[in-house]
Amino acid sequence: MDASRHTQDAVIRIAEADFPTRWGRFRIFGFQSSEADEEAVALVMGDVHTSPPLVRIHSQCLTGDVFGSLRCDCRQQLEMALAAIAAAGAGILIYEQQEGRGIGLMPKLQAYELQDQGLDTVEANERLGFKADLRDYAMPAAILNSFGVHAVRLLSNNPEKVQALEHAGIRVTERVPCEVEPHAGVEHYLRTKQDKLGHIFGSQKASGGGK
Repeated sequence: MDASRHTQDAVIRIAEADFPTRWGRFRIFGFQSSEADEEAVALVMGDVHTSPPLVRIHSQCLTGDVFGSLRCDCRQQLEMALAAIAAAGAGILIYEQQEGRGIGLMPKLQAYELQDQGLDTVEANERLGFKADLRDYAMPAAILNSFGVHAVRLLSNNPEKVQALEHAGIRVTERVPCEVEPHAGVEHYLRTKQDKLGHIFGSQKASGGGK
């Protein structure tokens, strides 16, 4: 692929490089939105055009992804998605800067304080004046379009991601569950996702993952 700066479908590709990981060798792409101050990274492995590839849209979670927080299952989901893409031999992981379901890092930490006082994640966001989930998925759809990918197998438990991609013209041929083994103390967090945000769990029900 041409690594030069170019614009396509409302995103600007800034950079492309080889990216070896413990799950295998990816290409890493850096994108900026041409319409808003937003950035995202895409990790691409293998041939993503022969058939609908596995795709994971992962929202940044500094506390989970980097520090291994046990308040959520984000790091587990991220690693599961990378392992699934590697096992399939092809796929795309899009990593968006939408910390705290889109409210940002400092408000997310304020929400933690409220959760320590007994509120769930939805109640805490709303107490701070935010919607339960502020994320949108216009940029991931634009990134997929820039790769010429118009049909995907989406790794997610969140039906809103499916609806957002299909609304943007990306066909979701299959929603692939992204359920991880629950760890101690996360059950209430996951039940809130299921009961208040509509996340879909399979065999693990409310003890599964779902970002």
